[in-house]
Amino acid sequence: MNATATDQLPVVVVGAGPAGLAAAAHLVGRGLEPLVLEAGPTAGAAVREWAHVRLFSTWGEVTDQAAEKLLAPTGWVKPDAKTYPSGGDWAERYLQPLADVLGDRVRTGATVTGVSRAGRDRIVDADREAQPFVVHVSYADGREERLFARAVIDASGTWSTPSPAGASGLTALGEKAAADRVTYRVPDLKDPAVRARYAGRRTAVIGSGASAFTALASLAELAREEEGTKAVWILRRGISGSTFGGGTADQLPARGALGLAAKAAVDEGHADAVTGFRTEAIERDGDRLVLVAEDGRRLDPVDEVIVLTGFRPDLSFLSELRLGLDERLQAPVELAPLIDPNQHSCGTVCPHGVNELSHPEQGVYLVGMKSYGRAPTFLALTGYEQVRSVVAALAGDRESAERVELVLPETGVCGGAGLFDQPQTDEAAGGGGCCAPAPALIQLGAGSPATSGGC
Repeated sequence: MNATATDQLPVVVVGAGPAGLAAAAHLVGRGLEPLVLEAGPTAGAAVREWAHVRLFSTWGEVTDQAAEKLLAPTGWVKPDAKTYPSGGDWAERYLQPLADVLGDRVRTGATVTGVSRAGRDRIVDADREAQPFVVHVSYADGREERLFARAVIDASGTWSTPSPAGASGLTALGEKAAADRVTYRVPDLKDPAVRARYAGRRTAVIGSGASAFTALASLAELAREEEGTKAVWILRRGISGSTFGGGTADQLPARGALGLAAKAAVDEGHADAVTGFRTEAIERDGDRLVLVAEDGRRLDPVDEVIVLTGFRPDLSFLSELRLGLDERLQAPVELAPLIDPNQHSCGTVCPHGVNELSHPEQGVYLVGMKSYGRAPTFLALTGYEQVRSVVAALAGDRESAERVELVLPETGVCGGAGLFDQPQTDEAAGGGGCCAPAPALIQLGAGSPATSGGC
């Protein structure tokens, strides 16, 4: 296939979530044809799985300008920019209408199983960049198809691959065997069946981010109504001034409120915090589970375990492409230093675009949550700026692609994955560290615009 013919092919977008649909809107706005392939049965399928969770970003921070422009002729009205949508609101009032406008450019029940260059595996150099991308797709009805694309934007996210309970990054011993009592999502305690699973029971929550805060706050609310409900909060490091996030100082107030709600759960005695505990095994004790740490400590039995240790990208279907990924974060090598939680535990994430998202394989981009690999600091606004820049580059507008202008709120969160082994205490570190004191069971109480490539 010659270059002219390749230019007539669509840009395949993997995933019909917020970043994927925004990418499609930008492509349409630039006169390029998108084809969005979504593995789930509907647009925003992953978002719908946490429909009960309220975002800590407002409507004004979770819609894309090109998408709004595409929606405007339909009579779509943007929700109040200052209010906070739930995942369900986001899907029903924005993502689905956007998918409807895009029409047959969005295919659901379409799982991408492989991406390569036509007739070239990852080894072959000869005439490689002149070949279109070939995308293998498996449909929900059992059909398989081979599609060709001029470029591929992978916005498939990380929702399908949650990180395990094991502190080593591997599943804890016995974790798979205990699958009937372990969940990797924030439970919807308004669902009667789910509520019955946790009411009056003792639940371990493993994790230290916004999802863990949400789960702790929900369990505390349940504990106020259902006697015997108790949470055990498992942290791999210690409690410091930053453990509960930015609180009232967070530029995303709803995110700060999450941390304060988690603190209240501990302060009021609805949750015990176990610090310095790195899970090695999950053992059966009759109908209950016992968590065992790497140092041999064993916790009292629990009925349920909620693992909220983050997510990681599924790179399996990209194995024939030449990606440049950071060896730690699994994010693009130019982007990784800007988002590395080993270094960037507080403050802002640098705005970035096509330069930081490019790979040795020209024409393929990881965007949205997936572009961050295992880093946890992604915001929707970041994804929208990413796809604007990438699509501008695909359209040949390099000046626009490299003009990255975005002001992000401070994260309000201190504590990257690589910081928990530091030996200093908070006091020794001047109150700014995220360190791990001796393991203990604690019961408390009864920026300005930037250009791509720099900050």
